[in-house]
Amino acid sequence: MTHRSKADAVPPDGLTVGGAASVVGVTVRTLHHWDEVGLAGPSQRTSGGHRLYDAADVARLHRVRLYRELGVPLAEIAQLLDAPTADAEESLTRQRDQVREHIARLERSADALDRLIEARRSGILLPHDEQVAIFGTTWQPSRQLEARERWGDSEQWAQYAERAADRSPEDWRRIMADLEVLHADLAKALRDGVLPGSGRANALAERHRASMSAYFDCTHSMHVLVARSYAEDPGFRSFYDDIEQGLAEWLRDVVDANALAHGVDPETATWT
Repeated sequence: MTHRSKADAVPPDGLTVGGAASVVGVTVRTLHHWDEVGLAGPSQRTSGGHRLYDAADVARLHRVRLYRELGVPLAEIAQLLDAPTADAEESLTRQRDQVREHIARLERSADALDRLIEARRSGILLPHDEQVAIFGTTWQPSRQLEARERWGDSEQWAQYAERAADRSPEDWRRIMADLEVLHADLAKALRDGVLPGSGRANALAERHRASMSAYFDCTHSMHVLVARSYAEDPGFRSFYDDIEQGLAEWLRDVVDANALAHGVDPETATWT
């Protein structure tokens, strides 16, 4: 079976606009537009004024379609079709470089989406041994899966995943270093007898609430519920009381008083 060239598809008397569109693989409307802007049109007309494309016309249409598929703007295609070889090669090289840059941007976007998908599934994107190295020997990576089971459909988990997806091990180390300083300051305030509702206690409560932004936007009402879980959940309570005996309950009371100062009744606090 012999291979037919594109020119062989054009009869001696030419192709109508519909026939040319079919051969080239574009719409009739596209051919009309290319003709109107002077990019590629028919060289012949029937006695009735209908367009007729000869073999050379169709070959030009194929070149236009090729350049369009490569992303070359119509204005530049006109220059490419009629430019000297050197100028055409320079323009094509520029278009190729732009395509490669676009591909690189798409690949970076795909990588970012992969990280976000994985973060929504598992939380912190670090190997388990590195999580333990950064968060301490009491850290249990399985808590991430438990948290996802509990809050995976919430806006806060989405925020947590978005922020975690962009974080490196160094970012997490900085977060933990800042948190250790905060915990030390909370423990000292408890030892110093700082009372909930005092200026120093409220400032510490705001620092603690701000530390939650590493994970999600925490309102005063949410902060009340978070601090309440520290006092009621055995795991959290043990963690804070290991820092300073009684810290979990004291922090809960400090957060409650600070929330009240900001117009939130701890007794009716909700996750909003």
